[in-house]
Amino acid sequence: MQSSADLEPTVRIRELKKDRVNFVLENVDLAFANSLRRVMMADLPTVAIDTVEVVSNTTVLPDEFIAHRLGMIPLVSTNCDEAIRNNRDCTCESACEFCAIPLSLSVACSDNRTLNITSDHLQYDPAVFDQSERGAEGDETAKRIENFGHPVGKNDPSVPPVLICKIRKGQELKVKCLAKRGLAKEHAKWSPCSAVAFEYDPHNKLRHTTYWYETDSRAEWPLSDNAREEEPPRDDEPFDFNAKPQRFYFEVETDGSLGPQEVVMKGLQELQRKLANLVLNAKAEQEPELANGVLSGGGDPGTNASGPGAWSVTAGGWGASSAADGSPAAAGWGGSPAVTAAAGGWGTSASPAGSGGWGTGASPNAGGWGTSASPAARGWGSPSQQASGWNV
Repeated sequence: MQSSADLEPTVRIRELKKDRVNFVLENVDLAFANSLRRVMMADLPTVAIDTVEVVSNTTVLPDEFIAHRLGMIPLVSTNCDEAIRNNRDCTCESACEFCAIPLSLSVACSDNRTLNITSDHLQYDPAVFDQSERGAEGDETAKRIENFGHPVGKNDPSVPPVLICKIRKGQELKVKCLAKRGLAKEHAKWSPCSAVAFEYDPHNKLRHTTYWYETDSRAEWPLSDNAREEEPPRDDEPFDFNAKPQRFYFEVETDGSLGPQEVVMKGLQELQRKLANLVLNAKAEQEPELANGVLSGGGDPGTNASGPGAWSVTAGGWGASSAADGSPAAAGWGGSPAVTAAAGGWGTSASPAGSGGWGTGASPNAGGWGTSASPAARGWGSPSQQASGWNV
């Protein structure tokens, strides 16, 4: 019989709607399933109103209250990771068409009735940008859909708009907004999900949950619909201390900024990227040549490579130990016992001609700290005869 560890992860979609998806994920660890849940909620970029300039506000609500409501309005963010660049990474002065979406709102009431100001009153207003201060040219605008950055459900009678405030005769609200890209880790307004339901072990066979009850836990804690997909435990069944959950029930509900299919797919991609970076960094710590040679575009250790970070004559990183070329001009650290005649960083063991940083062991002209017979160390010598810094 094939064990669960040998089975491939599977996804079974039970229901798919415009704003939600219900699926079952099987043959994965609990940590992976929970990581996917957290990534979908907090690590997917979307667009939301980030700065608000209040031109006129004679409503009963203060400026800060209205600004907060504007920020929580979901905006269409399809393909956000490619359609708009991060504002902090853009080369513009403050904001431009490549890193921000300009929106404006101007509503006044002139008759004796209550007027609702909603997200439908927000208008795209590109005239606010100064073209002379725009960032570097890019193809972000070409990757946007037609209503990118507009309020979700605008001009769609089947989707009710978001209420901002109510005004009466003589009152008005006029604001200018900039929507920017962000993550829910910074603020909840950038989360594409309104709710993510996550359940495993609906019968509580693993006893991960302790129910509080008065008389009968089964009567007072009804089972969810997910319990229909699993067999209930028998009263005479022994408890398995090594059992692990293998089936996870998800229901992802979005706020409309991203579709449910895009949320799940982008969540898996983001989780894969995070795990790949973790594996890469772990390997780099175990095998330093990956970090300074191959991964940085350089060659093999001890070769006359020309790429950055390689062990070479003009290496920008470390001079390798017993390098074939002697690493005479390593710009970083000179390795032992290489003859690093002009190492710009630390020279170790027989670096006779003045490593620019720390020299150890017979480094007569170390530019920084010299230890052990460094007669002309410019920094600290120990014991130094002519150290211009501190003698130890």
